[in-house]
Amino acid sequence: MKRNQKIKSKNNFRQFSFILWALFLFPVFFISTIFYFASIGGLGDLPNLEVLENPKTNLASEIISSDNRTLGKFYFKDNRTPVTFDELPKHLIEALISTEDIRFYSHSGIDFKRTLSAIIKLGTDGGGSTISQQLAKQLFTGEGSRNIFKRVIQKVKEYIIAIRLESYYTKDEIIAQYLNIYDFNNNADGIRSASRIYFGKEPIDLSINDSAILVAMLKNSSLYNPRPNRNPQGVKNRRNIVLGQMSKYGYLDKIVADSLKLQPLNLNYSPESHREGIATYFREFLRSYMKDWINDESNRKSDGTKYNLNSDGLKIYTTINYTMQEFAENAVANHMPRLQKEFFLQSKNINKNSYPFRNLRKNEIENLINSSIRRSERWRKMKYDLGKKDKEIIESFYEPVEMTIFSWQGEIDTIMKPIDSLKYYKSFLRPGFMSMDPLNGHIKAWVGGMNYKHFQYDMVKMGKRQIGSTFKPFVYAAAIDQLKLSPCDTFPDSQYCIEKNKYGNLKEWCPKNSGGFYGKTRTLKGSLASSVNTVTARLIDRIGPITVANLANNLGISEKIPPLPSIALGTSDISVYEMVAAYATFANKGVYTQPVFIERIEDKNGTILYLNKAVTRDVISEESAYVTVNLLEGVTKSGSGTRLRTKSSANNPIFKKIITGYPYEFKNSIAGKTGTTQNQSDGWFIGMVPNLVTGVWVGAEDRSVRFNNISYGQGASLALPIWALYMKEIYNDSTLNVSSQDFEKPSKLNIRLSCSENNLQENNSSYNSVDLSDVDF
Repeated sequence: MKRNQKIKSKNNFRQFSFILWALFLFPVFFISTIFYFASIGGLGDLPNLEVLENPKTNLASEIISSDNRTLGKFYFKDNRTPVTFDELPKHLIEALISTEDIRFYSHSGIDFKRTLSAIIKLGTDGGGSTISQQLAKQLFTGEGSRNIFKRVIQKVKEYIIAIRLESYYTKDEIIAQYLNIYDFNNNADGIRSASRIYFGKEPIDLSINDSAILVAMLKNSSLYNPRPNRNPQGVKNRRNIVLGQMSKYGYLDKIVADSLKLQPLNLNYSPESHREGIATYFREFLRSYMKDWINDESNRKSDGTKYNLNSDGLKIYTTINYTMQEFAENAVANHMPRLQKEFFLQSKNINKNSYPFRNLRKNEIENLINSSIRRSERWRKMKYDLGKKDKEIIESFYEPVEMTIFSWQGEIDTIMKPIDSLKYYKSFLRPGFMSMDPLNGHIKAWVGGMNYKHFQYDMVKMGKRQIGSTFKPFVYAAAIDQLKLSPCDTFPDSQYCIEKNKYGNLKEWCPKNSGGFYGKTRTLKGSLASSVNTVTARLIDRIGPITVANLANNLGISEKIPPLPSIALGTSDISVYEMVAAYATFANKGVYTQPVFIERIEDKNGTILYLNKAVTRDVISEESAYVTVNLLEGVTKSGSGTRLRTKSSANNPIFKKIITGYPYEFKNSIAGKTGTTQNQSDGWFIGMVPNLVTGVWVGAEDRSVRFNNISYGQGASLALPIWALYMKEIYNDSTLNVSSQDFEKPSKLNIRLSCSENNLQENNSSYNSVDLSDVDF
């Protein structure tokens, strides 16, 4: 009996043991089977080795300045630029690990202890995902499904992918990948964009507070967003939890943590978009250039496909200097508001029906407005995107709508008829600005307007405007090169006519000087300094207009210049881009250098795809170039550019109203030329020092929008102050190495430069206050 009981008891124990082992082994077997089944693709495709090593993520193409700072990016969806682990601050890593995965460096992709805890607590105390699992989710499985069965499958895949990631990458690489892939919202894709957008910094420069905020956002960047109109208090609370975790695990002293918890968020929100930020006009020009570069069959990937500018992570190293670009934009922003304010004041007396246009008849204004309507973005969208009929579109321009308009004091939300907003924008004076190193052609700064969001037409490259007296140096240079004229050679300042039919003239051409005729003789240097039209006419008659037109074309002017005498006074429409490059030839000893804006292009792996090669050509002799520069120096010593040096006109009311930063009091060698076109429609100044040439144009979209008074509308008032403000900042920054020395004299110079003072006649006060370059065509 006892023996049977022992046998029965033994059998019961075996049965219990079997059940116990079955209960233990079955889940293990079941889970192992599921994992094995999933690993061979039974639950759907898993990324193979090649995909794991090269996960597909959209990488923004980055525009990099010559001083290695990011100007902007090209992206369609993801504004992402990856960084390496070494580019991340230590406290950011510590904040991440202490908050998201404290055992990160000890597990192999799955933290079983944390996972079991999450299962037992049903996720009420946070999930059990490791950083590796979160990376797997971001890269390959996406957002969790609401379907429980599908979510379980996703989780299994995440476990397998996480383990595989751990076998292919180092721990540091996984952290870097995770932070690079995460979407922090507001176009902040990845840690680098987030650092720049929320704090205006590179990742390595983040403070502990900054790092804690970004790690706080990892929980849910849509919910925990620090912008004032989103959830700053929620982010602050979450940030404090991160700081508490850092203190708990010994990464941060408790006193320091408690102190940081009391700090505000200290955001420096700097949105990155295609219409905002620095060098917007240049970036848009570059986008157009890059599209052509990508479509060129010689620029293909190894598999023969085209590069994608928005997602292939190209690095475009430009010649733009970030600091100089900032100085240029600041100069525009400092001068233009005062100029615009005075223009509004002077224009208020214009008839309401004709404002802001001067001297236009009613039908001319109507034609101009109708033409502008059909060129507008509103017209394009309604006609081609929405399929609206012309009559319906025109009617919509007379119906008030909500809109945001530009002002120099900031954007204004208002209700306005589109037709009135069109006239409002036409009333603005606009700038065009380019700065270039004449020795290598590198463009250093580019400002195509004052606000790309509201004024998208680029007045550096796209816009071509009448150039007035800034063309005259081409006439003088051609005459010097052909006739070996000296700055000391004299010419009569009297009426001069070129007869009908000569050089194709349809009628006799007799240009006038704005200040009249004085019956004196003038030196060549004094004539250019005072922009004397009659002397310029004599020169072009001696050498012929075709010689001047050919020289202009050799100087990079693409415009077809008619070989007529009137071109001497600047009748042609030319861009700032081409004018700066042409003047740079004089500073570069007669050698034209094609403007350069890209140094090289690399793919995301650092392979060089394009390397710039300078394009140069000899145009005029070194001697002729130097003599031309010498003439242009006279403009800033005794002509319309003297306000760069003196403060004799400081009591003039225009200085108090619109001339910003005066007096300038430059002491160094400056060669330059102002230009003012007929009726003050366009104001120019192009100024040179030995290693920097900068051109500025100011005018309105339509030539009938202008100052009536030449004192305000001349190039010396419209454009020269922007050049002066820019160069003052340049010289205050010695790291930029912009020369303040004299222009280098040729070793062989046979043309006489030194003239007796009594022959120069450069001190006539009537020429100092006004740029005498009005054109009588």
